[in-house]
Amino acid sequence: MTFSMYDTSVPALKRMLNNLAAILVKAAEHAASKKIDPGVFINARLFPDMFPLSRQVQIATDQAKGCAARLAGVDIPGFADNEATFDELQARIAKTIAFLDSFKAQQIDGSEERDIVLQIHERKLEFKGQAYLLNWVLPNFYFHVTTAYNILRHHGVEIGKKDFLGG
Repeated sequence: MTFSMYDTSVPALKRMLNNLAAILVKAAEHAASKKIDPGVFINARLFPDMFPLSRQVQIATDQAKGCAARLAGVDIPGFADNEATFDELQARIAKTIAFLDSFKAQQIDGSEERDIVLQIHERKLEFKGQAYLLNWVLPNFYFHVTTAYNILRHHGVEIGKKDFLGG
């Protein structure tokens, strides 16, 4: 069996983004049923030096769209990072999924040896495509989706492993 960069990236990213969207629906419903200002959840953190829920979703979507774009060698769409409501976070996830849907396997397969360079603050990180996907994107993406889940679970939203993993 051949390793497919597309099959290892786009379907997995889309699945988890859809799961994250479903979790956010449950969080919005929980806020409404308990008469809690949704901003409490949007701005919630697990620890003071960690990013809030909104930023966790932003970073997860950035990882997903950046992955597909870099592996395919196309421009990454810019998002404003100004989401402050559940509806705005849902719209961001939907835009990201739509962007992922625009790729065909032929655009990403064969990118295992593509040079990928990331500039993160003062640090320059260099990868080959497969190492970028497996050692950078997927761990970071799952970290931020998991942290979003954990923030909501910690704050009383009734979600569980089935919600994280999806149907």
